[in-house]
Amino acid sequence: MNISNYFINDPAAWIVLAHTGLRIGVILAIAWVMLALSRNLIPMLRRQLQKQTDDPEQHKRLETLGRVFRYAAAVIITLITGMLVLSEIGISIAPILASAGVIGIAIGFGAQSLIKDYFNGFFLLIENQVHQGDVVTIAELGGFVEEVTLRYIRLRDYEGTVHFVPNGAITTVSNRSRGFAFALVDIGVAYREDVEQVFQVIREVAAEIRADADLGPLILDDLDLAGVDAWADSAVMIRFRIKVRPLQQWTVKRAFLLRLKNEFDRLGIEIPYPHLTIYAGQDKDGGAPPLHLLNQRRAAGKQFSTHDETTGHDQ
Repeated sequence: MNISNYFINDPAAWIVLAHTGLRIGVILAIAWVMLALSRNLIPMLRRQLQKQTDDPEQHKRLETLGRVFRYAAAVIITLITGMLVLSEIGISIAPILASAGVIGIAIGFGAQSLIKDYFNGFFLLIENQVHQGDVVTIAELGGFVEEVTLRYIRLRDYEGTVHFVPNGAITTVSNRSRGFAFALVDIGVAYREDVEQVFQVIREVAAEIRADADLGPLILDDLDLAGVDAWADSAVMIRFRIKVRPLQQWTVKRAFLLRLKNEFDRLGIEIPYPHLTIYAGQDKDGGAPPLHLLNQRRAAGKQFSTHDETTGHDQ
């Protein structure tokens, strides 16, 4: 049968076709409106919630959740619209749903890692472990979080390299951006230096930085001087820390070390380098014989030689 003749001879078919087309048009129009609303209402709701709090961490979390919800809303609206359109043109969606269930089971066995990514991503967001704008270490990779989705987290490290980390590979999140941070500093001074004097210099530099117009607002508390932390091979190790705003620990630490180095140079406090103390051993009575060595450089060849003053021979 010629389809065109069928519609010409049966005006009712035109009416049915027109009604079907109209319903499909209405469905598509409603879907378009809902997509537009989701793109605008979700950001509007996010901005309203952000106005109710001054916590930057909450702002970052709301930004991340808003992006995820917009994506989820677009996927759901598109799937429902497709099923309704198929139903209107006479294609039963029940077999499709049944087939989709069987196919979904088969895909589930073959894509367990993908499912794990989405489950882990869901709980990462619900538990507020990470969001856009954080500096984190995950899966042995560290960097600035540029994007968080249910599937992966996108990191950019200090060199500018971008890493895409599947959520299923994340077992531990080390977040450096929550609440506050500590600028942790370990310095070494020579054994001959007066440790109490070094402590006083550290306190004075900390007070100067706290009073600085640029660095002062980054610091949340006074210096926490732990004291002598270790006796190293050639230095006395001193540890201290400063409580700072999130992500400002590196800025404060670099400024502190620069000022402390200048102050040590001004006061003549030695920052040691590795060295060895050599002695000739001990006699049975516990005494150590002197070891007299003198380094000489020959004028002609500019070569080094060792002269033993005890024997008078060059070695």
